[in-house]
Amino acid sequence: MKFLKLNKKRKLIIVYIIATKLLFVAIQFLPVNKPKIIVTNPNDLIASTNIPKNVALQIKTSCYDCHSNETKLPWYSSIAPTNWFIYRHINKGREELNFSNWNALSKEEKEEKLDDISTVVSGDEMPLKKYSIVHPKSKLSKKEKEDIINWTYKLLGSLYK
Repeated sequence: MKFLKLNKKRKLIIVYIIATKLLFVAIQFLPVNKPKIIVTNPNDLIASTNIPKNVALQIKTSCYDCHSNETKLPWYSSIAPTNWFIYRHINKGREELNFSNWNALSKEEKEEKLDDISTVVSGDEMPLKKYSIVHPKSKLSKKEKEDIINWTYKLLGSLYK
């Protein structure tokens, strides 16, 4: 009976809060395109190439969550609507470049991807700033960028030997 005695504005606020909570619960059951996590990838870049340890570590730290099948999902990635954005970003990143499928690429595709890596790293386009804010260890120092870029040139040179 207490609800009936509230003024119209308060009733609307209460109804809005209840509706918002119900909507939040309901969206948890919507299907999402969750990226598959596969830890063992025989075609993986790091597993299949002679990559310097420091470069491998930095690529794994800065790139693998979005550009491999070895994504480490944060706890909040299971909560809608946050998971919609995270999963879409990961799926898009894997479409662009998936290090877990490196050996499945042709030499021409590898050449294109290595050129892209060099370009986005030198242009501070990757890792994304919004990713680096949440994952500070992913931010690349000037030296780490140089190491990655030099490695891409070295690997490019070895593709056609």
